[in-house]
Amino acid sequence: MRVDILSKEYPPEIYGGAGVHVAELVRALRATSDVETVVRAFGAPRDEPGTFSYADLPALSDTNAALRTFGVDLAIADACAGADLVHSHTWYANLAGHLAALLHGIPHVLTAHSLEPLRPWKAEQLGGGYALSGWAERTAFEAAAAVIAVSSAMREDVLRAYPAVDPDRVHTVHNGIDTDLWQPVDDPDRVRALGVDPDRRSVVFVGRITRQKGLPYFLRAVASLPDDVQVVLCAGAPDTREIEAEVVGLVEELRATRSGVVWIAEMLPRADVVALLSTATVFACPSVYEPLGIVNLEAMACEAAVVATATGGIPEVVQHGTTGLLVPIEQLTDGTGTPVDPAAYVADFSAALNELVAEPERAAEMGRAGRRRAIEAFSWGAIAEKTVAIYRSLV
Repeated sequence: MRVDILSKEYPPEIYGGAGVHVAELVRALRATSDVETVVRAFGAPRDEPGTFSYADLPALSDTNAALRTFGVDLAIADACAGADLVHSHTWYANLAGHLAALLHGIPHVLTAHSLEPLRPWKAEQLGGGYALSGWAERTAFEAAAAVIAVSSAMREDVLRAYPAVDPDRVHTVHNGIDTDLWQPVDDPDRVRALGVDPDRRSVVFVGRITRQKGLPYFLRAVASLPDDVQVVLCAGAPDTREIEAEVVGLVEELRATRSGVVWIAEMLPRADVVALLSTATVFACPSVYEPLGIVNLEAMACEAAVVATATGGIPEVVQHGTTGLLVPIEQLTDGTGTPVDPAAYVADFSAALNELVAEPERAAEMGRAGRRRAIEAFSWGAIAEKTVAIYRSLV
């Protein structure tokens, strides 16, 4: 059986959790199954057997970003000739999978990493292209032979957002983590080279600057931390100039009142992120929308205690009181995930951070429990096995 995996992100061009998921799933499929796994990804040429890249069409270079995406989708759909099944990831590649299924008469499986109706702030980024991305996603979901949700919460979101989808076609297969690649390291010199003092307590955030990641709430929450606690932001790739300006302003306010605010805007290699997570007192995930939150698994695998919002699939990963603390949130029902009472949410997040930085030994024990959970419940080998079972049920 030949399966073509379709994705916007694939190494070395990865900027989010979906890209990490695709890379790890492909690696596990190729290592643990007899499925011939072909990758078709957006971007520059890649030097990897069985992997093909597709650049934007020159004729669409000056058009809306969504139209440029559709152009790549057309090229990928044509190239899937000969596959027994296609498996797409995110709306960027969903249209390619849908068209390939129609063109070549094969099943289309898609993984739901996020949903366009639950990310209305993307209209800021895409303009009219947001209507196109939503259309492409809905069309693909409603026609797909199978939908894989990365958490039970995401499965519920899929069925709410797209009620025409048959519930029997929606399967839950959690995201995973490679605990060999993500494990604690003792590398204080690398941490110092990044501007962080490994001998001081620290709270670390890793994520893109986008509304769903809740970074402005986090920056307000850390203002009340003790002065000796460092605030480390591995945050880049802003969605819009507006949110970038908001974050810049909040960071400047923090730096005016406290030391140890470290902002690393470029995307770090894994080894640097692992070193930072390994020395962190607490890892913070203030997301207001997170289907699962693979970044929490990465932090747990590096033995960092996690403080995270109790939303989406996060409670399926972080065990309150055992591997970290979950912060309650009441959210608007308009799809934005905005807290009903932002000040209360910020105060609650701040309280949780303060609780753990005040007890480093308790935080360390939570970190050790988190690694145990990552190893026992989220291995990529098991995820690949469940995914192949879905493939075989369709071919």
